[in-house]
Amino acid sequence: MTRTTEPRALVIVPTYNEAENIRDIAARILETVPTASLLVVDDGSPDGTGDLVEAMAQDDDRVHLLRRAGKLGLGTAYVAGFRWGLEQGYDLLVEMDADGSHPADRLPALIAAVADADPADDVMLAIGSRWIRGGSVVDWPKRREVLSRGANTYARLILGLAVHDITAGFRVYRAEAIARMDLGSIDSKGYCFQIDMTLRTHDLGGRIVEVPIRFRDRVHGVSKMSKDIIVEAMVRTTQWGLQRRFRPRSQRRA
Repeated sequence: MTRTTEPRALVIVPTYNEAENIRDIAARILETVPTASLLVVDDGSPDGTGDLVEAMAQDDDRVHLLRRAGKLGLGTAYVAGFRWGLEQGYDLLVEMDADGSHPADRLPALIAAVADADPADDVMLAIGSRWIRGGSVVDWPKRREVLSRGANTYARLILGLAVHDITAGFRVYRAEAIARMDLGSIDSKGYCFQIDMTLRTHDLGGRIVEVPIRFRDRVHGVSKMSKDIIVEAMVRTTQWGLQRRFRPRSQRRA
């Protein structure tokens, strides 16, 4: 793909009580992709995460902070970040966790998978995947691996999508794809949000590619995973799958 200017990438990192991690992940992102910008969407972290980011932003104009009043959820944090990125004219919108589980050294490969794709391929989304050849997880108990693999296999089959890691949260979207979505209709949370966004991208007609990553469990802080998040993902995935089987393609939403 020939282009005259480098695409502007915005890495969106939602946070809630990530003071132990945010400096390190910000440094890794900006060292790995110096031309990128970082937007931290902080949900009123009582541990001072937002204040740390605000201090970083004063020293580095690539760092930005979007403060929110309270813990409003992962999905709404990303939607807020998407809206901000679209308003600022970024070409690529990146999802990335603050806990260090997503390897920053794979950012260039993910960005290139979208930015360097041939226009005829119409790649709209690149996913950092644990469950394709070359991907892996580190420090996970077997039970958690079985749960993740099983959930992704179920989602792939019931939704009819050729995506092996549909719940993955390490992603690069082409901004024009996000701009074509009805962001106001998104109310999914947790892993369900990632499934929802994958479906919306697919229904726009664009290609989704997967790039292998080595996923490592967080070292500091507490996981935001809960039983409610898992249940929401399973229930909604089943509903979407059944709806898609009986609804014409022309009526699917983006």
